[in-house]
Amino acid sequence: MFLSLQYGEHLLGLAHYLMGSPTALADEQLEQRLRAKANAGSYGLYLPAGALWGGTDIRKMADLGTLESLKITMKKHPSSFKLVGDLQKTCASVRAEAVTLYEGRVRELCAVAPNNVNTMAAAAVAAHNLGFDGVQAKLVADPQLSSWHVVEVEVGGPGGFQVTTERKNPAAVGAVTGNVTYSAFVSSVLAAGLQGNGVHLC
Repeated sequence: MFLSLQYGEHLLGLAHYLMGSPTALADEQLEQRLRAKANAGSYGLYLPAGALWGGTDIRKMADLGTLESLKITMKKHPSSFKLVGDLQKTCASVRAEAVTLYEGRVRELCAVAPNNVNTMAAAAVAAHNLGFDGVQAKLVADPQLSSWHVVEVEVGGPGGFQVTTERKNPAAVGAVTGNVTYSAFVSSVLAAGLQGNGVHLC
């Protein structure tokens, strides 16, 4: 977050900027400044989609104003979460049963789980008509998930339109990031800059 906060606008004046940790944009003022710079200048702000499935479709609905709701649920083994404050204490107390650590707006969660919820932050950017305050997040610590990270995306639109996806990413106990997400990030690096200025998932 420090790099984006201190140098983000300057970097966007020099080149396309791939922001490795989109949770930094939960800082509303920073998001506004970087969006303004990316939209007005020659270079774009690029955000890795990470474990987010369907980000392009979410963005299309947001552009049309038809995205009415978005909820991201992330489930991992308790040891895979790197949290702070009371959330970390709750996670450390999880034993045999799954426990919901958090359910609410993405914005607040980014501050206490910055290493784990970049996928949710990317979703909030894609869903720009809802943003960090409108996109809902749910974080679940499940001791039974010894081989997977699970991300569920629930989209709502007009007339009862709904799409629900579930992404199961192989991951060792204690791993913050699932195996496939590493290759997804490489793809994001290769795609950064290809869409010009503005704000883009890649």
